[in-house]
Amino acid sequence: MFLESQETMPQTSVVFSSILGPSCSGQVQPGMGERGGGAGSTGDLVFQDGRLISGSLEALMERLVPTVDYYPDRTYIFTFLLSSRVFIPPHDLLGRVGQICLEQRQQLEAGSDKARLKSFSAKIVQLLKEWTEAFPYDFQDEKAMAELKAITHRVTQCDEENGTVKKAITQMTQSLLLSLAARSQLQELREKLRSPAMDKGPILKAKPPAAQKDILGVCCDPLVLAQQLTHIELERVNSIHPEDLMQIVSHMDSRDKHRCRGDLIKTYSLEAYDNWFNCLSMLVATEVCRVVKKKHRTRMLEFFIDVARECFNIGNFNSMMAIISGMNLSPVARLKKTWSKVKTAKFDVLEHHMDPSSNFCNYRTALQGATQRSQMANSSREKIVIPVFNLFVKDIYFLHKIHTNHLPNGHINFKKFWDISRQIHEFMTWAQVECPFEKDKKIQSYLLTAPIYSEEALFIASFESEGPENHMEKDSWKTLRTTLLNRA
Repeated sequence: MFLESQETMPQTSVVFSSILGPSCSGQVQPGMGERGGGAGSTGDLVFQDGRLISGSLEALMERLVPTVDYYPDRTYIFTFLLSSRVFIPPHDLLGRVGQICLEQRQQLEAGSDKARLKSFSAKIVQLLKEWTEAFPYDFQDEKAMAELKAITHRVTQCDEENGTVKKAITQMTQSLLLSLAARSQLQELREKLRSPAMDKGPILKAKPPAAQKDILGVCCDPLVLAQQLTHIELERVNSIHPEDLMQIVSHMDSRDKHRCRGDLIKTYSLEAYDNWFNCLSMLVATEVCRVVKKKHRTRMLEFFIDVARECFNIGNFNSMMAIISGMNLSPVARLKKTWSKVKTAKFDVLEHHMDPSSNFCNYRTALQGATQRSQMANSSREKIVIPVFNLFVKDIYFLHKIHTNHLPNGHINFKKFWDISRQIHEFMTWAQVECPFEKDKKIQSYLLTAPIYSEEALFIASFESEGPENHMEKDSWKTLRTTLLNRA
């Protein structure tokens, strides 16, 4: 897909198959069994066209737990485990699951049918396996780990030494501990990493020495830079997990006051990704404003326009939006003499795709095209879709705000959480794509560590390049000079 050919826009996979199976519809899948029956109202669960749309928290929890003759649809497992944290902490949910398991086990033991008891135990282990794989961070809580050990101890009591159930539990536990260790190491690494240095600029002289390196001295190929930006984006989105995104809902909810332990840690990855967008925007503005000669500033602007276009072609909409935002910051946008020398046709096309009117309709069309391309992709390059993260978050927020968590009868509005789960599932599919481009450490190091100007320094550099043109700009420039002189 190329920007000039708008019929074939960038298009990624919607198969979070390890968790969700072939669909995310929430409909009862054939052969899965059904706990409590088909359509209509079944106890404290309500179905519509075979799809669960509401229920009490207790009934929803019971539906999560397998029986000898029933195993929950994988889409339900993922959606309920994801959304339940809005209403109940994971360790409490695990405790309730353990209670339901114990009750069922006691009934089976009374019947003295060891084969049925073993079948039930195997299904419980399978449920726990799916839970620990999809949401391993839930088990960093000591209470949750204690509940997990209690459940696995109960279900292994009927299994012989080195039996299949015990082996499955051992493998599950080892995988969980490895996942938790990897996340702990990642968290330590995050704490060590710093955001790019914020350069306030010299007093009344924001221009750097002529010999100071700029982005063109590191990489002059727009495609290569776009590929390195895509590397950075995918590394960041890969550190975001479904439960992180669910915090968007649980942190906003006004009716359910509970907060999961570790919320601050969980939202760190979201904040870090949002900060990356802001840093990239400010880096673009810095690279333009710090250039002394107008001819070189023009070249820098045209270079970033080409980088943004290549990001679009790749399917990296987040970097594209960050670059456009950087060029639209006031210190850059006001450089009229510089912009007059820029060939803006390509920039106009980019702005058209990111036009905010009609709820970013043009961008959403391009994103839909990217998704379709990814679904039919034969190569990793065609699978890449990196949405504008701020817009994705707003979409989740919008779904949360227009639908209540509870219905008038007290039921949980599960239809709402199917919709939120579908959005998060799609994002997680995109996040799992492996970047196909060769990594250039030198370019990435520059992008991640190059000093960026503060807003003050950007305006100083901008005014030094092109003096103030109206009374408002003159007043701003005068205020800036006075502030910096007093500070000195």
